[in-house]
Amino acid sequence: MKLRDMSHAGQRRVFLEQQTATSLKHIGTFTVDEAVAGTRNCENMIGVVQVPLGVAGPLLIKFQISNSKFQTKSQSYYIPLATTEGALVASVNRGCRAITESGGAHVSVERIGVTRGSVFKKEQIAHWLTEHFSQLQDVAHATSQHLTLLRYDVQETGKYAFIRWYFDTGDAMGMNMATIASQKLADTIGQQTGMRCVSVAGNYDVDKKPAWINSILGRGRTVRADVVIPKAIVASVLKTTPQKLEEVWRVKCMIGSGLSGSMGFNAHIANVVAALFIATGQDPAHVVEASQGMTVVEIDEDGLYCSVTLPALMVGTIGGGTGLATQSEALQLLNCCGEGKSDEFAGVVAGAVLAGELSLLASLTEGSLARAHMKRAR
Repeated sequence: MKLRDMSHAGQRRVFLEQQTATSLKHIGTFTVDEAVAGTRNCENMIGVVQVPLGVAGPLLIKFQISNSKFQTKSQSYYIPLATTEGALVASVNRGCRAITESGGAHVSVERIGVTRGSVFKKEQIAHWLTEHFSQLQDVAHATSQHLTLLRYDVQETGKYAFIRWYFDTGDAMGMNMATIASQKLADTIGQQTGMRCVSVAGNYDVDKKPAWINSILGRGRTVRADVVIPKAIVASVLKTTPQKLEEVWRVKCMIGSGLSGSMGFNAHIANVVAALFIATGQDPAHVVEASQGMTVVEIDEDGLYCSVTLPALMVGTIGGGTGLATQSEALQLLNCCGEGKSDEFAGVVAGAVLAGELSLLASLTEGSLARAHMKRAR
């Protein structure tokens, strides 16, 4: 009997315990609804792997959101972070304190669109797409009332044409919706032009892989957060000076990143994004795009200016893993659960990233990074 033929997680666990002489009692202890998770989220489910969940905050955020029902909002948040890395939550917590005591982070959110990059055997496709774009929008929208085809880019090389479709998928992260719509678009183009779609996903998206096109053109949402930390708070909370922190940022995030050929000019954006993604049911693989963000630090007449830009943030507050019980609770903790909350959640991610960047850079200036890990992570 094969695993896929077994009807429930317990049956698979017993089989694997017998086959491998391994006890899976902790994996088998969970509160997740197996009927839902085993159908929508995970095949051959045998249980749940638990990750410690900590909280940082409060973090005060002041929003400016484009293409949203609300344009401005100011609110404090407690940030749920799922991680096995000791010292990470404590570090983000310190950054939250510095930002909040400085009057909060200013955050802007811009919807770019979920992308899917289909590749066709090339004919005269560019002109045809221009003439039939409204029809293609109707075809895409027919796959989901929550999806809109916004625009497209075309890149031709050799005998092939790569089309980068951009979709607004509402409050869902929307990658599955984009794939389904892209398949219908490919079918329509093939039927009406005879052009063959070689692959509905041809890496011109670019999905879950590092690529400069996502940094330049954006993907999902482009989110920015910045703050000015007064000198007194730099000293009292971050335990350093604006001059020292700016120097570490310059040699680490700019020069060091340049020397290494990095696609991310930042201290550790992936760390914070991964912990928030796991806590709230996002797709962890999209940490790849988010890690390409840029951190900027300048000495300000009032203290220290710091900003982060996440050009390709793929998040959602409905669908995927957001409906799992524990992940839903984490989103509720943020008041970012369900419809109409995805832009706000994207802003919270950027604010938390800003806190993490400030705290790590400060730790490096005072030489406390190793000490913190010796104390908390051993």
